[in-house]
Formats: sequence, structure tokens, C-alpha cells
Amino acid sequence: MNFPFFPPHKERNLLLFMTFEELGLDEVILRAVSELGFESPTPIQAAAIPVMLQTDDDILGLAQTGTGKTAAFGLPLLHHLMQAPFIYEGVRTTRALVLAPTRELCMQITKDLKLYGKYSKLKVVAVYGGEDIRRQLSQLDVTPEIIVATPGRLIDLVRRGKVMLSNIEYLVLDEADEMLNMGFKDDLETILKETPAERRTLLFSATMPKEISAIAHNYMRSARELQIGERNAGTENVDHIYYVCKAEHRYDVLKRIVDLNPDIYGIVFCRTKADCQVVSEKLIKDGYNADALHGDLTQVARDNVMQRFRLGAVQLLVATDVAARGLDVHNLTHVINYQLPDDPEVYTHRSGRTGRAGKRGISVSIVHIREVRRINELERLLKRTFKRERIPSGLDVCRKQLFNQIVRLQSVDTAMLDEDATAAANGLKEAMSMLDYMPKEELIKRFVALEFNRFLAYYKDAADLNVETKTAKNSSDKSAHGKPSGRGKKVRMKINVGTSDGINTRSFLALVNDTTRDRSITIGDIEVQKNYTFFDLFLDQKQKVVNAFKIYEDLFVVEAKGMKPRENSDSDNYSGKRRKGDNDSYSGRGKGGANGHSDKPWRKGRR
Repeated sequence: MNFPFFPPHKERNLLLFMTFEELGLDEVILRAVSELGFESPTPIQAAAIPVMLQTDDDILGLAQTGTGKTAAFGLPLLHHLMQAPFIYEGVRTTRALVLAPTRELCMQITKDLKLYGKYSKLKVVAVYGGEDIRRQLSQLDVTPEIIVATPGRLIDLVRRGKVMLSNIEYLVLDEADEMLNMGFKDDLETILKETPAERRTLLFSATMPKEISAIAHNYMRSARELQIGERNAGTENVDHIYYVCKAEHRYDVLKRIVDLNPDIYGIVFCRTKADCQVVSEKLIKDGYNADALHGDLTQVARDNVMQRFRLGAVQLLVATDVAARGLDVHNLTHVINYQLPDDPEVYTHRSGRTGRAGKRGISVSIVHIREVRRINELERLLKRTFKRERIPSGLDVCRKQLFNQIVRLQSVDTAMLDEDATAAANGLKEAMSMLDYMPKEELIKRFVALEFNRFLAYYKDAADLNVETKTAKNSSDKSAHGKPSGRGKKVRMKINVGTSDGINTRSFLALVNDTTRDRSITIGDIEVQKNYTFFDLFLDQKQKVVNAFKIYEDLFVVEAKGMKPRENSDSDNYSGKRRKGDNDSYSGRGKGGANGHSDKPWRKGRR
């Protein structure tokens, strides 16, 4: 399916200077929008609203979370429903369905739609899991024009006969990639098949995985792709930095990051519920204002944690990806990846939680040496530069905390003392009398020390947690056995197998080992792509490897023209020496095999 861009770049820039009044929305909606303080549409709103109002096309909107997608589909949706009230055979019917991945996002969309349509007579009802279904059943006694739902609860209500999808005119899939990540693919297809084929479908997603393309191809008609920013790219307002440490120092690095940013307000992402609980408990024990959010919490406990975090009563929320989905907080200063996610697209969602509403944010990753290569992969996916920074020393932290104390002292509000002059005068007079013997310098020192002393005590003689990664330049001076090699120069090579053939770093090394049968071969900086694998090789070993692979009829190793070896790469080098498990995922043989011909399982499915 071909998705033309709309509006064209020039038109889109013009739209950014438009007001909501110029978009052609109903006056009742404009009144509500004005009261909310909306002045001009965001890029996704400027692109989507005209298409929604002026055409009958389906819409595939690609934009990061927090860019105003709810208003992008919500305002024109309300406009259309108001213009043509519809009652089917004398009975009020549900005409619009909005699907969201989480309870929290479902509630937020419903709240926004009610605010946008506060002067209309349209009824909006949210249905989601984690709440007593009887309450939602009673809300559906009067059929709403719009239902906002999570997929699982909606299917339950359809089966109970409480919700009818047969007259749906508008279907919105918000954060569709998140729904797929959460395992709702089958539920989505069930719902899509239940709705009329002639419905209008609006799909919004932060990323464009192949599953989203499949939904667009199978269930959408004449879809217009509205892409804000680069596909699968992170928000422009986020700075990406990372620290490299030993795995056992990960928590200590986290503490230094937090101590270096006294005003931090952010989410710390962990891979598992267990890690999430352990990290949050350690932070709380060490005196930090933190709490945990994960799947083992009851719904009441979860709601309580999220509400406290939204209000700023919790400074650091330690969460798993699943638990944090749908959490809508606009003032986060940091997202900290305590562990990198397995799926690079999950990183896009994590980092997109900061840097919203025109503010800058910081996405921090704590990685160990062997994960540096994954940072390089994220740079290519997001088309962003990740800056490696040194882990702050104890002195760095103490200096930053001292400056913070001074700034707080300079900006402290004395208005209360001025308002109650009598009490203030008496209190100040007594305080000055008590402190009169102290010189000015001593007085300031003691005030600062009240809170600063604990940092001095903790970070006194603090260890340097930085890891000096072995660069390709340094490692080129040694052979696989740690002795000087004398080779020096490297070349970048490529071979015509990749992830589509089941190749990963380990199986690639096993392939090289079995093919060359040479322990002295040293491979550096391996990059496995879909159809090719790139790697660094010492120049004097180049021909040896090329010749070795000539035993295969359909594998070839050549120099990657125009690509230089990664002389300053943080990636590890690998020698041809076998390691335990190298052959676990490879069983290929050359022409000299038992059958006298090549047996290459990685070629399965390839031309």
C-alpha cells in the first residue's frame, strides 16, 4: 500500500501558523478549546484535522507520544458527530470507537474528549479492565456516541451483548504499536472484523513496525500517511547520553546520576518486576523520594503510586515498561534506562516520555561494556547521536550539591516573614541574638553544611566507577593471545548473510571458526544487519579469510567499499579461538563435509 505524505512539506509549514478557528471546526468545539488555552495546533493536529474534515480518507498518523494526538483525532471526530446526529431505527447508537492499550491512556483520552466536547450533547464512556465491570455496565445503560476502550474489556462487553459495533462509523487505534507490544494483535483483529467495512479508520503510532503496516494494508482504505518527524525516530527535544560501568556498579551509578541532578523528576526503567522492586527499595532505604510501579501491584496501589507521581509527591518512579504504559506526565526531566530494553522500539517509547510540550528532556542509559554496541544500533534507528559521558566522581557530586544549596539559599522566599512583621521581628531579633557571635563566613558555612555534610561523608574517597573500554586502536596492537601483533592496519569487510538467515554475533563467529580453522584470525566490531554482516579484519588476514570462504558456492566475503574500520569503536574484539557455545547455533560444513557438498542452514529461505 502506498501512503502519500499529506500535507506536502510546504503546506505543512503553512498550517503550523494557522489557528484552530481557521481549521473549520464547529464553534461549540472552538469555545471549549479556547477555554483550555489552546492557541495554535501542534504539527500532528495541523496535519490531521484538515484531512479529517475535508476528506473521507483513512489516516495513518506517525508521531511521538505527547505531541497532541488526542486532539488531532478527537476534535474533528466530535465535529463530525455533531454535524450529523444519527439514530438507528429510533435507537441511539454508538458511532465512534477509540481503542487504547492501557487503562490509564483510556481514562486520559476520555477525559480529554469530554473537555473538548463539554458544550456538545455527546456522551463519552470509558471501558477498561482492572475495574468492577458492573459500574461500566451501568454507564452503558444509556448508549454513548463514543466508547473509549481497552481491547480485552471491549470484547468482554461485546460478548455480553452490552456493546454493539455494527454501526461504528469511526474507529481510532491510538498507540497501536503499544497495543501490539502488549499482545493485543488477536483482539485487535477480532474487533476490526466486527466493525463495518465502510467505517473510517484512524491509526496513530509512534513507530512503524511491520505489524502496523499489515493492519494498514488489511483493514484500511485509501490511507493517508501523516508523518511528523522521521519514521521510528525519537523526539527532537530529548538529549541521549550513556554511562559505561561494570554490571555490579549499576546501582551506584544510578545514585550518582540522581545526586548530580538535585531537581530530577523522572522514571527509572527496569526490565523485570523483581529488578524494579529491588531498585526502588534500595533507593527508599538510601533516603531517596522513590516508589515502584510494576505488574504485581493491586490496581488500588497502582493508582495511588501514579497519582502521587503525577502530583510530584514521588520524585523517582521505578517502573517496568508494561506498568508505565499509559502514564501521562508532561514535566519529566529525565528517563533513566537502568537496563536497556530488548526491543529498540521500546527505547523510543521510553525516551519519548520526556522532552514534551516544548521542554527539553534527557534520556540516560547505564550500560556495561558489551552493551555499547546496542547504543550504536539505537543511534542508527533513532537517527540521533548518543553522547558518552564520564560517570561523575564523588567530587563532581559534592560540587553540584553545594551549588544547589547556594542557589536555594539565594532564591528562598522571605515573603512570609514580611507578611507577619511583628512575629517576624521578634523571631529574627531572637535568632540574630543567638547567632551574633558568628562571623558571616561561618554562618553561611554552617547553613550550607546542614544538608551538604551527608554528601561529603558518603562520597569521601568514593571510587572511580568509569570503565575504560578497549578501543579498536588499542586492541590492534595485540594478538588474540595478548602479544604484540605488529599488524596495525584494519579493513572493513562484509559477508552476504544476516539476521534474515538466522545469523547473530555468536553464530557468525562460529561460522568463521569452522570455515577458516585458524586460531590466529581476529575479528573486530561485528555489525549484523538484515542481509549482510559487517566486521573489521586485520589487513594481513584479509586474503586468508576471503580464500577460506571460497569453499561455499553462495557465500562470499568482500571488502566493504567506502566503509572504514571502526578504529575508535568501544566494541570488543573477537579472536578465532573457540569459545564454549560458539557452535550452538551453527552446523554448516563446506564441500569437504560428509556428503561432499555444502550444507548451509543459514541459506534456508534465501534465493
